[in-house]
Amino acid sequence: MGNSGECASGRARHTRTVAVAAAAAALCLTAAEGASPAAAAEPSYAATTGVGVHNAYEKTTYPYLADALDSGASLLELDVWTNAFGSGWRVSHGNPLGNDNNCENAATPAELRTKARNQSLAGCLADMRAWHDAHPGHRPIVIKTELKDGFYDKSGRGPDDLDALLSGTLGDALLRPADVVGDHADLDQAVRAGAWPTRSALAGKFIVELIPGTVEENNPLDTLWTDREYATHLRDLAAAGQLRRAAAFPAVHTAASGDPRTRYRDAAIRPWFVFFDGDASTYVTKNIDTAWYGTRHYILTMTDAQNVAPAIDGTRPTEAQARARVNELAARHASFATADWYPLPSVLSAVVPRG
Repeated sequence: MGNSGECASGRARHTRTVAVAAAAAALCLTAAEGASPAAAAEPSYAATTGVGVHNAYEKTTYPYLADALDSGASLLELDVWTNAFGSGWRVSHGNPLGNDNNCENAATPAELRTKARNQSLAGCLADMRAWHDAHPGHRPIVIKTELKDGFYDKSGRGPDDLDALLSGTLGDALLRPADVVGDHADLDQAVRAGAWPTRSALAGKFIVELIPGTVEENNPLDTLWTDREYATHLRDLAAAGQLRRAAAFPAVHTAASGDPRTRYRDAAIRPWFVFFDGDASTYVTKNIDTAWYGTRHYILTMTDAQNVAPAIDGTRPTEAQARARVNELAARHASFATADWYPLPSVLSAVVPRG
């Protein structure tokens, strides 16, 4: 779609196949041959549905993070710990004190798949940058980041610190909130006005989504969760004319009817949420009007796609089953359908029309 890196099926280490609607496939073919299709004919990022991999940092899923990046998936998930009982930003599923992951802190593309794993978030970001340098026109990739126990500002792990880490490592490979806001007042106003770029315009970009973590959400002493803290951060940066510093997008977590942003008492932070993230089965079975997200061009991630009735295997369904589920959730206005389907790269690389 306007960039051979987005459309080409060949890539380093193994082949990926991008599945798109017929019209979109034609645009890819035209672009790969060197023509420039009319911008009006190309869908915006918010008009497509991709596939994501849950906990893509785990070594049992991919030996190296570079393998996850090679997979073709449109979304990859990281779990991050910040508490004072360990140093830095730790990436692991169940160990809050240390790192347990497939990241290796590669300084160059040549170092990918050559170094010791179990690195910090900085090491994961270094791998992403090294991989990006080797694939400068790669598909846009959402890095869904669950802050398991929330920010920890007292130890230098607050929103400003995360912005500095992301910016210092990924730099121009980031899509920032300011890139979407443009001349609009906030993210909500911008995306409802159609500000999301096309997929080809996002070639070579990472988009960082932040959600509150399971530990944070179950901690009765934590009254300032990741979503509210980072949205407040965006509001305050915008008011100070410094929105360009922000490097991530907060998401409203868990499926709910109506406008789930009404849960935030401070109405001034609500327009800074355009990402929404929740359980696919809840969206499907609770009669939630998911068209509300699609018509407003919000990004909607539906998790545990395999559990929507009739349930299919969470890791190794047939390709036909997985594709059918992706198409079903796309029709329900999902921007991403996520599961543990890492053995199915042809499904992971699918991009279909939304709605």
